[in-house]
Amino acid sequence: MRYTCLIIDDEELARELVATHLAQLPEFEVVAACASALEARRVLQQHTIDLLFLDIEMPLMKGTEFFKNLLHKPKVIFTTAYRDYALDGFELNAVDYLLKPITFERLFKATEKFLSQQQEVAPVTTQIASIDRKEHIFIRKDRKQVKVLLDTIEYVESLKDYITIHCLDEKHTVKYSISAFHKILDDRFLRIHRSYIVNADKVTAYTQQDVEIGRREIPIGKQYQVTMQQRFKS
Repeated sequence: MRYTCLIIDDEELARELVATHLAQLPEFEVVAACASALEARRVLQQHTIDLLFLDIEMPLMKGTEFFKNLLHKPKVIFTTAYRDYALDGFELNAVDYLLKPITFERLFKATEKFLSQQQEVAPVTTQIASIDRKEHIFIRKDRKQVKVLLDTIEYVESLKDYITIHCLDEKHTVKYSISAFHKILDDRFLRIHRSYIVNADKVTAYTQQDVEIGRREIPIGKQYQVTMQQRFKS
């Protein structure tokens, strides 16, 4: 998926620098680069924008005031030459705050924060789509959308802010919460532990304390034991 961007800065060189950096990132598309808030307003009326790169110190209207007055607010990364505005930016729930001159490494870090937030707030529509019984899902891995066949998933393991999806012949580690991931899987997948989801079709044996998938034994949390017994009760 590509995200649309709008660059707003009264300095031409600053606009060009951000656009040049974004050209290196295939996930992002620059729709326009504007020299003023008024010019940007016309673009926002005509296009759906996912992410603003918004300078704070501009003539006529500061970037923070412009953003406050938007009815439909995209995500925003503020850019400025002044550290004093950092607090204002974060009070507006900015993704990040970039000090000029903006390096590619610093802009890359900011865009990664944006992509991570997109995974957290919109997993069904942007990162992984699976409701009912579908054949596959897509996960974002190594800056690509990777296709994973649901029938090949054996179990999912939580590792703090990441999960590892264990498949028959491979595994994928991605940044995702196990609770959010479970919500977009279908009914063959069963939460049996705060750190594990299993594909019920792959379970070969179970006890009150654990399930077996092939040679792997996976613990059952106490709060999940009743649900587990009901699911596999013949």
